[in-house]
Amino acid sequence: MPSAQRNTIKNRLLNALPPGELEQFSSNLHSVSLSLRQVLHAAGAPIEEVYFIEEGLGSVLNAMANGTTIEVGMIGMEGVIGVSALLGAEVSSQMALVQIPGTAFRMSATRCKAIFDQSAAFRAIALRFAEAMLNLTAQTAACNRLHSVEQRCARWLLMASDRIGLDTMPMTHEFLASMLGVRRAGVTTTAGDLQRSGLIRYYHGRLTITDRDGLEFTACECYRIDHDQLDRLL
Repeated sequence: MPSAQRNTIKNRLLNALPPGELEQFSSNLHSVSLSLRQVLHAAGAPIEEVYFIEEGLGSVLNAMANGTTIEVGMIGMEGVIGVSALLGAEVSSQMALVQIPGTAFRMSATRCKAIFDQSAAFRAIALRFAEAMLNLTAQTAACNRLHSVEQRCARWLLMASDRIGLDTMPMTHEFLASMLGVRRAGVTTTAGDLQRSGLIRYYHGRLTITDRDGLEFTACECYRIDHDQLDRLL
């Protein structure tokens, strides 16, 4: 990745680096396409690579013994998938996979950890992102316990939109139910209510946020907390 391409980088972590620091990454970053449902890290498997998302959305999932999955983190162009490797983890505790196709800069986890250890600037940025992820996980735990499916659904759509920088995204009810850890029937009812209220439009597997202010009003307080914390840290 030549340094001349800096102005085209969308990833907020990479963009936050001083020019000299970014050049340390240049020869180690490889642009890759991310396909739907592509597994980037399997639970219990070594973390061999990290991914700085440019376009699309990745999810960190916990899987239960009965096969149910629930999202505990989402990462778009604001961050990196595999930040735990920078903190010393060698094995992934959760599954990380692609939920919205896109592109990323892939890098060896070993090399990224070496730069993390050497570069105070990158270390500070990466630690702020790690803090943001911890905050998101904690807020999601409270949200899942205290708020309605409609509130959580609105929050998820807003967060996803923020992370991909678009109001339109590929979406199925089955996918959204998996992310929220609820039954598909509940998501179908909720999505129908949001569409009838004019907040979203759903057609042929694509969802568009049509009234962002209205959707934020419908969402629980967790969305604004997440949004403001992310802006403060990154």
